Amino acid sequence: MGKLMPSSISRIGFWLALSGALLFSTKAIWVKLAYRDTDIDAVSLLLLRMLFSFPFYLILFVWVGYKDQQFFKDYRLWLGMLAMGIVGYYASSLFDFIGLQYVSAGLERLILFVYPTLAVLINKWFFKTSFNKKQRWALLITYMGIVIACYSEIKMLHVKDGFYFGCVMILLCAITFAIYLVGTGRLVKQAGVIRYTSTAMLAATAGIVVHYLVLKGWKPIPMKQDLVGYSIALALLATVIPSLLMSSGMKRIGSNQVSIITSIGPVSTILQAHWFLGEPITGWQIFGTILVIVGVLLISDTKKHSETPLQAT
Repeated sequence: MGKLMPSSISRIGFWLALSGALLFSTKAIWVKLAYRDTDIDAVSLLLLRMLFSFPFYLILFVWVGYKDQQFFKDYRLWLGMLAMGIVGYYASSLFDFIGLQYVSAGLERLILFVYPTLAVLINKWFFKTSFNKKQRWALLITYMGIVIACYSEIKMLHVKDGFYFGCVMILLCAITFAIYLVGTGRLVKQAGVIRYTSTAMLAATAGIVVHYLVLKGWKPIPMKQDLVGYSIALALLATVIPSLLMSSGMKRIGSNQVSIITSIGPVSTILQAHWFLGEPITGWQIFGTILVIVGVLLISDTKKHSETPLQAT
């Protein structure tokens, strides 16, 4: 094959990563549908998502641990993965689910998509990594896109009570997920992608179970048919399956290429939100989205990526 024609392995990796990114982008849609059609709250819905995901990640955890029993003896690595799971999947997912009660699915994905630029800032401030001119432009372009998209939504819609609170919650989600990415970059090479992801997800599941019990005790969640369907879709289509697709794609083509492919996420979510939720699309929203994607692509091009699971929560 010529240089411009990808090999069969890279082509498989591309489609695996693209499929994973598209499935991950459905998460906000399932959440908004659950809020629209049921009376579920954020904590209960997140609990259902984690519980339906739990068996699959437990199987992966046991399988990888069985293959390498030395894994359990490295307590520092163990504690680091547990901490990152609590920060990156419990805290950030909780912020995200709360925020989605107040903002549109398209705006949520745009705000959340600043996490690569936030990871760069965290690395600079806390680990004194280099910060070049292209990265500065990337940050400026990305946040200009967010401001334009937010302003467009404010002008277009009658802003409901809690809109700004929802935006802050989504931003906190992006910040905590960026912390997770930075920590992951320092741990995942020791643990491996599947082992790391399964451990982090199990830690997050424990976190949300404790949160629910503290908040509501042993009160059961009323399980109506629509809620069961949305919960299973959240767990399988927007969590387990895309995380495995991403890991498989990353193994074949590398995390740098995967991070670029995931830039389709905001566009996919905005289009799905328009088709399935009836959310309007404006020219300014599209322009803001393009700016965000350009900024993230610039960051992806300038920073060295570790083999990190790049999916957003």
